[in-house]
Amino acid sequence: MSLVDLDRDELEFLRNLRRDLHAHPELGFEETRTSEIVASILSDAGLEVHRGLGQTGVVGTLRVGNGPRAIGLRADMDALAMPETAERPYRSRHPGKMHACGHDGHTTLLLGAARHLARTQRFSGTVHFIFQPAEEGRGGARKMVEDGLFSLFPCDAVFGLHNMPGLATDEMAVVAGPQLASSDSWFVNFKGTGTHGAKPHLGKDPITAAGYFLTSLQTIVGRVVDPLEPAVVSACSVQAGDPKALNVIPDSVHIGGTARAYSAFVRAQLETEIERLARGVAHMFGIDVEYEFRRRIPPVVNDRTMTERAFQAAQAVCGAKVLKDFPPSTAGDDFAFFAEAVPGAYVWLGNGSAIDGALHHNTAYDFNDDAIPTGVSFWVRLVEQELSS
Repeated sequence: MSLVDLDRDELEFLRNLRRDLHAHPELGFEETRTSEIVASILSDAGLEVHRGLGQTGVVGTLRVGNGPRAIGLRADMDALAMPETAERPYRSRHPGKMHACGHDGHTTLLLGAARHLARTQRFSGTVHFIFQPAEEGRGGARKMVEDGLFSLFPCDAVFGLHNMPGLATDEMAVVAGPQLASSDSWFVNFKGTGTHGAKPHLGKDPITAAGYFLTSLQTIVGRVVDPLEPAVVSACSVQAGDPKALNVIPDSVHIGGTARAYSAFVRAQLETEIERLARGVAHMFGIDVEYEFRRRIPPVVNDRTMTERAFQAAQAVCGAKVLKDFPPSTAGDDFAFFAEAVPGAYVWLGNGSAIDGALHHNTAYDFNDDAIPTGVSFWVRLVEQELSS
């Protein structure tokens, strides 16, 4: 491996920083402590610091020489609203909140790269270090873009990185094309007429209608979407009636779920077909229905040119341990909004074995500090490569 020179003191600083962030998780748009730390470290390293984009977002800018190109590097900062169950010295001090996806590690890696690049300055051009709030479903990337991110900080390219349990900490995966699916929410409200459970003929039963709808839902992926196009439609919430009133057919059933796709066409197809099915079932049972499809996050699709450049930087760090063939994920990431505005690439960094099955969003998950040298080195090599003097 060709790692940048991070001495023992620097590695200890970054490891302690990562564990401090882990112990103090903050949810989306609430990352006040985290953003204070980020801004302070960037400022101490000599970077220009801009705060307030996306409420709690931070952008650090480092200009070296007179190179004309500018690139953006993104790290997410927010935690998840879930408890941490594993016993570790730096476990979450805030009940019901934890860094269960490694954003504490992502923030640390990018700060480590900023510090190193500010010291060495072996490039010519401009780097914008983008520390994004609220990646976990609260719309932080969109908010930063709407607040003028790329107007204030023009970029020729933008890059993102995420840890991946199952890959070794000296491995990376860099793949062109779709990396993460769109992530949209849908809501169906069947509105019937409640009645006595012993006299269903006197009402209009929304529960039976909901059963037909739920049973038929998977025909959208199984019989409508092209089988060569990945897609997911899942019902994740059903609310109806009262378990203390089991002789009452309720007036309504509320159903909600998620829809995922890798292409704009299939994304639109899912939106249309869920509604068609819901309205068809409602018509069959003679009841009313309300439908909403809430578009949240587009798919992350890597630009081929930027992917090849990211691959070259990863190869400089990891040698032959860079995968070009790695399956995309049906999870979502709002880095998609950055990559829609500027050509971009999103790469995977190994996080080691998933200890006791603790994958992303698991209550025992932890970012692997052994990945710090690889992650920092990748960011540094990418900048030096893209902004060669």
